[in-house]
Amino acid sequence: MTAPAGLRVEGGTREALRSRLHALGFDEVRYAAVAGGGSSSLRRWLDAGHQADMEWMERTADQRMKVDLVLPGAQSVIVLGVNYWAGQAETSRRRTENRPLWARYALHEDYHDTIKPGLAAAGRVLEEMCAIGAADYRYYVDTGPVLERGWAARTGLGFLGKNAMLISKTHGNWLFLATILTRVEIAPDDSLRQKPLAPAGDEPAGLLCGKCTRCLDACPTSAFPRPGVVDARRCISYQTIENKGLIPRELRAGIGTRIYGCDVCLEVCPWNRFARAGRRLLLAARDDLGALDLREILELTPARFAETFRRTAIKRLKLTGLLRNACVVAGNAGEAGLLPALGKLASHESPVVRAHAVWAVRQIAGSSAAEFLQSARARETDEAVLAEYANPSS
Repeated sequence: MTAPAGLRVEGGTREALRSRLHALGFDEVRYAAVAGGGSSSLRRWLDAGHQADMEWMERTADQRMKVDLVLPGAQSVIVLGVNYWAGQAETSRRRTENRPLWARYALHEDYHDTIKPGLAAAGRVLEEMCAIGAADYRYYVDTGPVLERGWAARTGLGFLGKNAMLISKTHGNWLFLATILTRVEIAPDDSLRQKPLAPAGDEPAGLLCGKCTRCLDACPTSAFPRPGVVDARRCISYQTIENKGLIPRELRAGIGTRIYGCDVCLEVCPWNRFARAGRRLLLAARDDLGALDLREILELTPARFAETFRRTAIKRLKLTGLLRNACVVAGNAGEAGLLPALGKLASHESPVVRAHAVWAVRQIAGSSAAEFLQSARARETDEAVLAEYANPSS
C-alpha cells in the first residue's frame, strides 16, 4: 500500500492525529512540510572539520540535507519531543553531591530503546488514520540521517540557541527529539508562522537569546568558535562519548568531574526557568547511576559494568571508555585515596586506560607518582602511554 495520491491531512483530522500521538507519550507533536527543506550550514560545518572523526556525519550528509533521499516521495516531517527534565530538586541534588556528573539524559534506560516503541505505535496510528502502509513512513530517534533540531525549529517547536541546541519556550533545553518522515501531506505548523522560513538546519542561531552569551562563556573547553556552532573536537560530550581514543591532554582539566557527556551549555540557559518536569511516559529513570562513587567506577570489572549499565546508553561506551573518563575525573578530583585504584589501572590491558591512569596519578601524586607507577612503568611499551610518563606538564 502507498499513500493515496493527493492525500492531505489538515483541520480536525490533523489535530486528532496530534492528540493521538500526544497520548502515546510524546510531549510535543509538530508538523513540517518537506518542500523548501534542506541545509547548507551542515556542509559548511563539515568542511570546517567540526565533526572530528565522526565519519558517519560526512557519509550521510546528502541525506541529511535532502529528506527525499531517505524516503523518496516524502511530503512531511512529524517532529516529536519527549521532555526529560526531572525537576529542580534533581538539579539541587547534583549541585550538593560530590560525585561524578553524568549528562542528565544518560540517567535513564537508553532513550533510543524506550522511545522506539512509541514511534512504532505512532506509525500504526498513521496507517489507521491515513490509510497508508508501512512503506509510506520511516521513523528515527536520533539515529537516522535527519536534522532533528533544524526541523523542530522549522515547526516552531523551539529555536536554535547559541549553544546549538533546540531551546523550547516551554521545555527549555530538555527535549529528546524524534522524527517521522511520511509521504502523507500534513498541513504544516510552520505555515502559521509569519516570518519567512529558513531551510531546516539553517535557521540563524540565537533568535531569542538576545545579548545573552551564558552558554558560550560557560563552556569549560571553549568548544564554540561562534554562536550556534560546536567544534566537536573541543566538546566534552564528544570527547567523553564519541571519541574512542586518547582525550587531548589540554582538554582534560576542563572536563572536571563530568564522566559522561556535559550539560553545562544547557544548564546555564535562562530559558530553563520555564521548564517543568516531564511526563516521561516513554522514559525509564535510572537514578541509581548518579549515586555511583568514583572509586566504585574505577574498580569496575567487565561483569559488574555489564550488570550496572545494561539497557543504558552508557553501555555503548564500553568499560574501557568509562574507565578512561573516570581516570580523567579522578585526576581532576585530586583525591589521594584514589591512587591505589589508579595504580592498578596503570597496568590495565587497554593502553587508552593506562595512559589516562598515568596522567591521573601524576596529577594527584606529583613528584611522588613514581612509587605508584614503578612496576607499570617497567613493563610499558606503548608509545602513547610512554608519552604520558614523559610529559613534563603532568
